[in-house]
Formats: sequence, structure tokens, C-alpha cells
Amino acid sequence: MSQPQTYQNQIIIDGLQYCRWDRAYFETLKASGITAVHATLVYHEAARETLSRFAEWNQRFEQNSDLIMPVMNMADVETAKVTGKVGIFFGAQNCSPIEDDIGLVEVMRKQGLLIMQLTYNNQSLLATGCYEQQDSGVTRFGKQVIAEMNRVGMIIDMSHSAERSTLETIDLSGRPICISHANPSFAHHALRNKSTALMKALTSRGGLIGFSLYPFHLPNSSQCTLEEFCQMVAASADLVGVEHLGIGSDLCLNQPQTVLEWMRNGRWSKAMDYGEGSASNASWPDALSWFCDSTGMENIYNGLFQQGFNTLEVGQIMGGNWFSFLKAGLSPENQQVYK
Repeated sequence: MSQPQTYQNQIIIDGLQYCRWDRAYFETLKASGITAVHATLVYHEAARETLSRFAEWNQRFEQNSDLIMPVMNMADVETAKVTGKVGIFFGAQNCSPIEDDIGLVEVMRKQGLLIMQLTYNNQSLLATGCYEQQDSGVTRFGKQVIAEMNRVGMIIDMSHSAERSTLETIDLSGRPICISHANPSFAHHALRNKSTALMKALTSRGGLIGFSLYPFHLPNSSQCTLEEFCQMVAASADLVGVEHLGIGSDLCLNQPQTVLEWMRNGRWSKAMDYGEGSASNASWPDALSWFCDSTGMENIYNGLFQQGFNTLEVGQIMGGNWFSFLKAGLSPENQQVYK
């Protein structure tokens, strides 16, 4: 007889985090009931630095094998659920790991880079970031990389990309793409949030959007209530269908100011860039009171029921949709399985 569908026996997937990765936080993740997390591996790091980040994570897996395990495919997520560990899968928030070498797409995929954004906030070699004044769309190199990512089974993420570039990528990609961590512009206007037209284009081609818990992307910022967040999810479900929705919290707990400055500036600017902040508001925004400890995902799970979602739909949003999307998108087109 099958178990009743409670939070504890659902597959729960957070589609983006960049918290301070230490044993204390891994214990928090396990206590939270999360099955798997998309962990940002790099922001502006080039290929050699990216390999060092993989090496650092290999050590974390070795030292915390009772709590976490690497994820290369969705069978690993199922194993994490059965064994009570938290699965970790990797993505890049920029295309810097492949530098200007298309051959590095397959190299990074075989190392375990399952997801890659074509841009961060700036123009990249592939497309335009959401902070640029002019959006010139996908570049010649970008078109080649999109096709190669499709071939090797690397997920395309356009969370930090500008509108034209994202719409072109949706059309160019032979496989559905994701926006792993952003919110609809109708809920809150921000350069990082996505228009209704873009959300419809994304989902009409099988894509997925993960809702962000980063305060700068939310109505009322750090004062956004659980009810307001879940209302945003419900309105999006009415717009594009519940099967295209997930959570990509963009949670950055316990990180120092230097990490925020690296995210915003990398090595490209001599002057301090404040991103979505300002000179008078340069630090991390205050975390949401209901999403800053091990109860956060379960709070969303319970809050969605208050908006009229049924158990199946809540399970889809909390991880089922990510699971299905990743299972389809990570299979290489030649069906060779990377071990």
C-alpha cells in the first residue's frame, strides 16, 4: 500500500542555492527535508578555477558523506531520498567556465556541470544579461553553444538574461530551457524578473520557472509574507499551468559581504557595482522570517494548500516538476549516459 503524500515523503527540490557550504548548513538542509539542491558552483570563474571548485566539492562529499551525495542524474535523486541524504547537483551562473572554447561544454558536463546560464547580469560571449541597456540577442557563438548544450544534455538557464536573448534562446533550443530563480514581473518589477510574454513563451515550449525567495525579487522585499509568495505562485499557475512551476530559492545564507561583491563585480569593474542594491543599501537584504531556517520549504508546502492547490499540484511545485524536467533534459541526445 502506497504512503500518503505528506511533505516528508515528497521529493523536494530547490532549484538554486548559494549558501555557505559547511557541515552545519548540510545538517540544516537534511533537517529541512530537502531531497536535492541545485548548488551554484561558479559565478565568474574560468575553466581552471571551475575545476578547483569541483575539487573542493569532492572533499565536502568525502567529509560529509553521511549528509550529502553528488547528483549526476535523477536516479541519484531517488537514491538520496531513500538513503535520507541531500543530493547536490551543480550549475554555473555564467558561461565563464567554457571560456571561448565550445569543446569545454562537454568537458564540464562530464565533470558534473548539469546547468549553465548563458549570461550573468552583463553581456557575455553568448547573449545579453538583464542589466545591459541594449539587448542584442544571442551571439554567433551562443547559437553554437545552445546546440552543443542540447547535444550533451546540459540544461540552459536564462535567469539573469535579458528578454530578447531569452526569447531567442527559447526558439533556438531544441530542448526546453529553465529560468531557475526569478519571479514574474506582474508580482514585482525588477530587472531580473520576467514578463508575462516571456513566461508564456518559456512554458509553451516545455520550460520551467523556479520562484525566487531573494527579497529584491519579491513584493514588499524582506517583508513579503508567505501568503503573498504563495499568491504569486497561484497567479502564475493560472497564467501558464502548474506543471511548469518550481522553487529556485536563490538562498544565500551565512555568506560574507565579499561573496556578494564577487557576485556583483567579478573582475570586470574597478568601481563598486551594487547590483540590485545601492550605495546606501549595499549589504545582503534581510532574509525572509519564514524562509531562513530548516522549516522554509515546508512552510511553502503548507502555504500552497491555502491557495487552493491539491496534494498532487503542491508536490509538482515543490520538486516533481524539477524532477521531470531534469530527467528529460539531462539525457544526452546520443543517449550515452555519463557516469
